[in-house]
Amino acid sequence: MNLSNGRPYLAIPGPSVMPEEVLRAMHRSAPNIYEGALIEMTAGIIPDLRRVARTEHNAAIYIGNGHGAWEAALSNVVAAGDRILVPATGRFGHGWADMAEGLGVEVEMIDFGRNRPFDLNRVEEALRADTKGRIKAVLGTHVDTSSSVLNDIAGLRAVLDAVGHPALLMADCIASLACDRFEMDAWGVDVMVAGSQKGLMTPPGMGFVFASPRAFEARARMERVSRYWDWTPRFNPESFYQYFGGTAPTHHLYGLRAALDMIHAEGLENVWRRHDVLARAIWAAAERWGQDGPLRLNVADPDHRARSVTSLRLGLPYGHQLREWVEANAGVTLGIGLGMSEEGDPDGRGYFRIGHMGHLNAHMVIGMLGTIDTAFKALDVPHGKGALEAAASVMAEG
Repeated sequence: MNLSNGRPYLAIPGPSVMPEEVLRAMHRSAPNIYEGALIEMTAGIIPDLRRVARTEHNAAIYIGNGHGAWEAALSNVVAAGDRILVPATGRFGHGWADMAEGLGVEVEMIDFGRNRPFDLNRVEEALRADTKGRIKAVLGTHVDTSSSVLNDIAGLRAVLDAVGHPALLMADCIASLACDRFEMDAWGVDVMVAGSQKGLMTPPGMGFVFASPRAFEARARMERVSRYWDWTPRFNPESFYQYFGGTAPTHHLYGLRAALDMIHAEGLENVWRRHDVLARAIWAAAERWGQDGPLRLNVADPDHRARSVTSLRLGLPYGHQLREWVEANAGVTLGIGLGMSEEGDPDGRGYFRIGHMGHLNAHMVIGMLGTIDTAFKALDVPHGKGALEAAASVMAEG
């Protein structure tokens, strides 16, 4: 006998929990893709996506995951032989750089490790050293899903402006959009990429690319962009199919429409605030557990932690045992230690991640934390007391 029967809780950092409103919206017959309600609905989705990205400029939808959005963004502004600068704070900064290398782009990497954000002084040094202006773009990951590091994207713009460097600023907001505060236009971001399956609460399958006028000008200077990745017809479609380079992702669009309605009904500022409070509650619990045990938050400084995902180190053999126990005995699935290998633990099994993004409320977080606390006791993992009380206090204070 165990206590896992009942509705499971997927507490991984994407795909996130899908609201009933999204699931109901998708549970329908296939629509007409040539005229009628779907076409009208999609025209309304684009400005609402801009509202979430805090931009007045271009937005495109691609049928694909975040990797597809990476390639779409790169393909429109950099070509083989161009050079980019990539400050990385985890696996996904390296992933976007690898995508660029696959396109023949030369990558200058600054690796800041996996538990601290960009050192903007080092970024500035790299830009000042580029006296010939070879760097065409700076690629910054707002939240790295593996390490849970939150980076200062506005700070990257400030550095570019201080140096007077013309490179485009490109931001990966796949793990942060509609979770952590992001202001595309106010922060001077030229290209932003996101996905449907995290803060936007829709199944994986859609990638989004947003572009400023400067980025649109960079596209105009490109000798060629593949027909599918070219964002020009997607930004200004003459026919409905051009939004997607072919057949529309019909049921994903219905789900996305419902998710955007939920976000705007709550208010984006309130969405950000909810994510902040729930994240701080998780951190408070983790800090209490760590007072008398091996658990450590991967990012020490709260100012540098994401509000959408938290990476934790429990060490071997506890990390993997914890994940197995909570899923088998309580129906809660925690994220793996993705990209968190270390000496003696090449697969990162001593780490786990908690996803706290999108469709999430207080009782879900308290229940998940209570399950982890129960697992500590069942597995005899050394841990400090009072974690749930600490989390509850954060939520009560708001």
